[in-house]
Amino acid sequence: MPSKKALVRRPGPRLAEGLVTHREREKVDVGLAVEQWEAYTGALRADGWETVEVAPADDCPDAVFVEDTVVMFRNVALIARPGAESRRAETAAVEEAVAGLGCSVNWIWDPGTLEGGDVLRVGDTVYVGRGGRTNAAGIQQLRAAFEPLGARVVAVPVHRVLHLKSAVTALPDGTALGHIPMMDRPSLFPGFLAVPEESGAHVVRLGGHRLLMAASAPRTAELLTDLGHDVVTVDIGEFEKLEGCVTCLSVRMRELYA
Repeated sequence: MPSKKALVRRPGPRLAEGLVTHREREKVDVGLAVEQWEAYTGALRADGWETVEVAPADDCPDAVFVEDTVVMFRNVALIARPGAESRRAETAAVEEAVAGLGCSVNWIWDPGTLEGGDVLRVGDTVYVGRGGRTNAAGIQQLRAAFEPLGARVVAVPVHRVLHLKSAVTALPDGTALGHIPMMDRPSLFPGFLAVPEESGAHVVRLGGHRLLMAASAPRTAELLTDLGHDVVTVDIGEFEKLEGCVTCLSVRMRELYA
């Protein structure tokens, strides 16, 4: 069984100041958010994932959303350059963490911007959202880093949500899972399953047919269970107030050990 590692980062004291772009700001209970984060990381560990905690970035309210800081393909870690300037200080400790795990490290450079929440990998196909946080130069640089490794990069317009993976993720068989009202171009995904809830579009593939998803999408959980998936749910309601989801709270790194 290959080792499964997941980068995570504990919520900081300024979490409630996190950026909100596509929804109204709500009051965030930081203490409850920490409890929810501990339950989330506990669910990963219960499924055989080793969680690797990145050093805190307490001055960065959004740092818990660690997925946005790095994109993995095979053993290459592409350090992001967030489109939100306030988030750029988050990447230094992430770079240190992935280098310590033996990754080959590359970077997105100015004028490129790219956030990991805009990147969905399905096998060797890498879908990249072009929207408010990731620009054309960032996508070009991702192509340059990953296409020589065998990736097929597909750019996807994103206008209705914060990141591509705010609207679509993928099941273990490669089927895209999305909430139609949040998507610009569902036709870009060759296999597609529409789900009835916005938060149902977000799944973490734990291994086999096991999926981790938010407790806020019970109808989608029932649908996926009926299709033969083993669904684990966690309450991440405080992070959802900040446009967070189950994917952006970790970077799953099984690719390093495949």
